[in-house]
Amino acid sequence: MDFDQLETFLEVARLCSFSRAAEKRFRTQPAVSSQIRALEEEVGARLLDRSGGKVSLTASGKLFMKYAEDTIEARRAICIAIAETERIPRGEIVVGANEGTCLHVLPEVFAEFKKNYPDVSVGIKRADYAKTLDSVIDNSVDFGVVSLPVTDPRLTIVPIHRDELVVIAPPQHPVARLKSVTIEEVGAFPLLMPKSGHTRDALENLFHERRMKPQISMELDSSELLKRFVAADVGVGFIARSNVAEDVSANTLAIIPIADAHIRRDLALVFRKDKALSRAALVFIDTAVKIKALDPALETTKRGR
Repeated sequence: MDFDQLETFLEVARLCSFSRAAEKRFRTQPAVSSQIRALEEEVGARLLDRSGGKVSLTASGKLFMKYAEDTIEARRAICIAIAETERIPRGEIVVGANEGTCLHVLPEVFAEFKKNYPDVSVGIKRADYAKTLDSVIDNSVDFGVVSLPVTDPRLTIVPIHRDELVVIAPPQHPVARLKSVTIEEVGAFPLLMPKSGHTRDALENLFHERRMKPQISMELDSSELLKRFVAADVGVGFIARSNVAEDVSANTLAIIPIADAHIRRDLALVFRKDKALSRAALVFIDTAVKIKALDPALETTKRGR
């Protein structure tokens, strides 16, 4: 067996799917199936149960998974330890975050980091809030960048980005002419909402407190889709300020501050408290904190209307 086979097995086990694992590993499904068969032949036991149209771990597979994870982690630790002896950050870091954060918050952090530490490979795993935290806990990413609050006691939390929710509308929309808008005024228009996540939870709580039943026109699982449908005048929406700076500059969207509520969308970098951080990981934290501490994006969008 080799490390590539082990990593393929872990992806199948975590995703409970050969096809999804093949996509993640940039392989064909037959190639993934062949790797799993080779592993099972070598260990002399069936590791995955494929009956009933579902993929699940057998008892042997659960035992094998623990050793596979330990082996992959040991390999990483060896590479990190050797890189550390050279006193130069090397190796690889993987960061998990949602779509909006990947597109609008992290690029400048990655750009600065790669400029200063070109020998470190950087990977991005895009996922929603819950899946990002799961990835941090199961060590499939080194860091997660998620919205606050984070209450899991197993995690270290490093705030890196300040933000807030604003209302967005097409520039020609009646609400776009207002200097600010109340939640009740927003409720008079068809509303586009995220399907799930912290933003959805915060808005649901706000509407409940105000005893409002908003006119939800669409529920979307992508912040970029939400922006596009708002720009097409399907309805108005809520989004983090930093996610619409380019749209405001291009005059495709207008942002309107909320007059009677202040909903924070601050972001933090999170990692396991028991994780031994490499030199590359430590300098990534320093870079993220430095770049985002005085982030001009919030001030820019405040002046953007």
